[in-house]
Amino acid sequence: MPGASARSGTARSARKGPGERVAALRVSYLAGTELARRPVGYTPRRDAGLSGYERVLARAGLGPVAGVDEAGRGACAGPLVVAAVVLAGVDGRGDFPGLADSKVLTARARRSAYERIVRTALAWHVVVISPAEIDRLGLHVCNVAGMRRALAGLGVTAGYVLTDGFEVPGLPAPALAMWKADQVAGCVAAASIIAKVTRDTIMEAEHERHPEYGFAQHKGYSTASHLVALDTHGLSPLHRRSFVNVASRMTRPEQDTDVVPDGRGHDANAGSPADLDAAPDSPMVELTADSLARAPGRGARPEARVPASSEGRT
Repeated sequence: MPGASARSGTARSARKGPGERVAALRVSYLAGTELARRPVGYTPRRDAGLSGYERVLARAGLGPVAGVDEAGRGACAGPLVVAAVVLAGVDGRGDFPGLADSKVLTARARRSAYERIVRTALAWHVVVISPAEIDRLGLHVCNVAGMRRALAGLGVTAGYVLTDGFEVPGLPAPALAMWKADQVAGCVAAASIIAKVTRDTIMEAEHERHPEYGFAQHKGYSTASHLVALDTHGLSPLHRRSFVNVASRMTRPEQDTDVVPDGRGHDANAGSPADLDAAPDSPMVELTADSLARAPGRGARPEARVPASSEGRT
């Protein structure tokens, strides 16, 4: 009888001590919150690999997933390069072979991965921001605007965006800022490789024009040999004058500038992303899937190999 069953259950509960009842309630509560926190089928497994986040988001109806990353943020010379990538075929069959954070790959492995990404990705887009724009608007402002432009330039509409490190306001889709995203999300790792190889190629080309600085070796970062070259030869057009370690080496009056360091060596109050968003003719070079059929060759001037702005997809 239902009543008897209810009375029997109540009697069994009553026979439990206070500690047992609290423990049972705690188990029940934790089970409920865990289910709420980890919906079945929508949580990446620890062993899911670099494609785990894309597969889960696609399963939830939020695909395609775009990853965004940059290269050259910490350099004191050369451009800031931002890339957005949507990988094709992320459907649970496995990860993209050879894909990893660009910083842990050798130069040869990066170029091999780059060639495969530009050949097989559903869409990719690169924005190259000049040192002059970084000096005018500030590094973080250029980074945010570059990420927006890279996403806007994709040949597909992203259903979700994964970014590396910090939140990017004003994106056209829901987004998640992930700590070390280029190590846990395949599309962000791909974006980091595209950005890194593009920037390295630019700096290798600039080495042909300014061999005294050694750009082919340090790619514009503040190594000891680079700073010695700065002290010896002065500034080149590639050097970011808003960076403290560059500004401190300015000796000629025409090179003077106001620098407001923000702890990372650049001007914290130079402008806003809207300044770049509202300037379609600003000195940004944009590359897309139709711009390059293969990895850019060493020593080639990037400006001569690709149009300043183009649209397309592989």
